[in-house]
Amino acid sequence: MRALYTASTGMAAQELNVELISNNIANMRTAGFKRQRAEFQDLLYQSLRRVGSTTSDAGTVLPTGVDIGSGVKVVATPRVMSQGTVTPTEKTYDLAIRGEGFFQVDLPDGTTAYTRDGSFELDPNGQLVTADGYTVSPGITIPPNVLSVTISQVGEVQATLQGQTAPQVLGTVQLARFINKSGLEAKGDNLFLETEASGTPLQDNPGAEGFGTLLQAYVEQSNVNAVTEISDLIAAQRAYEMNSKVVSSADQMLQNTSSMLR
Repeated sequence: MRALYTASTGMAAQELNVELISNNIANMRTAGFKRQRAEFQDLLYQSLRRVGSTTSDAGTVLPTGVDIGSGVKVVATPRVMSQGTVTPTEKTYDLAIRGEGFFQVDLPDGTTAYTRDGSFELDPNGQLVTADGYTVSPGITIPPNVLSVTISQVGEVQATLQGQTAPQVLGTVQLARFINKSGLEAKGDNLFLETEASGTPLQDNPGAEGFGTLLQAYVEQSNVNAVTEISDLIAAQRAYEMNSKVVSSADQMLQNTSSMLR
């Protein structure tokens, strides 16, 4: 019976949907996390009576047909790249992007990754690094005799050193943005990688046209909305239950049919 297979595709699709929702909820407190959502498409149809076909020698046309669908599939799980809530941290090297752009991170294998997580620290050499110790590009080194560090909205890093009154410019934190930022590949560890779908990165200083600005001592939180996720979870659960009910009903119909043949 076709209904068994059709309902099973619905159950499989909603199971994946619940997995996405659970991952979103698990990362509600992950800095820079971008939620995912499932996009569905219907599967192929079997035409028992094709719409538009001729129904007589006089040329009359069938106004409507008989099409039987074969279920649903998950076609994509794009990330929603909306701005997350920016919260203060009181840490000098924490940075939040207000607007478009990603921080650039140099990985040990020589590739460049991208992140919205601005929870930065200093390594033993005074370089600005991520929580995993990856260098933030372009590399900025803080001298050991620094008294205070200021990072402006346009990414300029200034440090006041011992014995000096005027601040010294140490460099500029640059950002990268993509034409299709939803096409980035999630690597884990709050990092994204460039793909053919995302396009090549456009690099510039914060505050440039099309780029966001920086906030020092702030971090962008996840853009997961608890109320939205819970309502989506309930809807997915109900859809799963209804598909499972179709399986039970189709099984009962087959059982009744087989009983008639005995």
